Amino acid sequence: MNYIKPIIFSLSLGIISLSASCQSKPQESQSSGVGNKIDISNTKVDVKLDQIKLQPGFKIEVWAGDVPNARSMAISDNGIVFVGNRQGKNVYALVDENGDGKADTKYILADGLKMPNGVAYKDGDLYVAEVSRILRFKDIKNTLNNPSYEVVYDQYPTKTHHGWKFIAFGPDGMLYVPVGAPCNICESNEEIFASITRLDVDTPGSKPEIVAHGVRNTVGFDWHPETKELWFTDNGRDMMGDDIPDCELNRVSADGQHFGYPYWHAGTVKDPDFGSKGKEASAYVAPAANLGAHVAPLGMRFYEGEMFPNSFQNQIIIAKHGSWNRSKKVGYEVVMAEIDGSGNVTGQQVFASGWLDDASQEVWGRPVDVQELPDGSLLISDDMANCIYRVSYSK
Repeated sequence: MNYIKPIIFSLSLGIISLSASCQSKPQESQSSGVGNKIDISNTKVDVKLDQIKLQPGFKIEVWAGDVPNARSMAISDNGIVFVGNRQGKNVYALVDENGDGKADTKYILADGLKMPNGVAYKDGDLYVAEVSRILRFKDIKNTLNNPSYEVVYDQYPTKTHHGWKFIAFGPDGMLYVPVGAPCNICESNEEIFASITRLDVDTPGSKPEIVAHGVRNTVGFDWHPETKELWFTDNGRDMMGDDIPDCELNRVSADGQHFGYPYWHAGTVKDPDFGSKGKEASAYVAPAANLGAHVAPLGMRFYEGEMFPNSFQNQIIIAKHGSWNRSKKVGYEVVMAEIDGSGNVTGQQVFASGWLDDASQEVWGRPVDVQELPDGSLLISDDMANCIYRVSYSK
């Protein structure tokens, strides 16, 4: 997992500072109006774990139930797991209070929010991304029973198409916030759309800076533990058939790079509507790997723990949420992208599957995000089964 490490970071050429205004200081704290503590230790979860296929030595179990529309996750330094929500309006904190390896308590930290999908933790504070706002819950681990938040920034676009966000802090201490394309396929006049931005949450009045262009809809990214390069998943466009174009895994090697959308997809697929308006394919950054058409890759993390075999170290684990725009469903699995010492993707292997019955096309769960626990086991959120799984390993 990417834990914040202090390094000296200088901004490279190609970053664009946005002109959108923001408040000169964070808005005053607002009570979330909730903070209720719920016992989930005996929650019954309707899942079919016997259908999940894992590699030898791995085990999957339900770590937390009753987590409606469980989406993006973040973890505090003392092991509290925060969970965002796209279809609902809540943000949750999950705690394993008795140390039995499963969450037994759920706190509702906020309700009435607008697609609070993204969560991130830094220096004792929880950050939550709505469609257009970034919220901060100060000293969250000590205020679970009475949480409140302040608005750090509120000038991100309000469009909800691809408006839900995954957020995370980079090695530079900045909060990285994507802004998805406001459509399936379009060329926007506003440069902030189809991008990844970063925001200095510690300096009042800061504005987002664009780090990467041509990113249709990323809902997961992380930094390589050694090179500190940003890697991200990107969901390919729809309505071009069952097998075109692939969704992508991308690698940012310099600020200001353009990854092709809406002109080119998966590196070599020219868009039938907008391709002629762009440059040649070589002008854009090709994917580090293609992940399959319509598989909807969302959360991803570099594995840094010590529980799994050595072959997992510094490799990327990706949750494929699964297709909707395809005659035969694909995805609904968790995979590992294998990276060599030079940072090249050399292969992909299935890590966990079985949420989709390929023969009947029945689906009972959809993996969204992955998050490493301090012991090296891996959490997987599921927004269809409304729970979070824990995958562990023993020889």
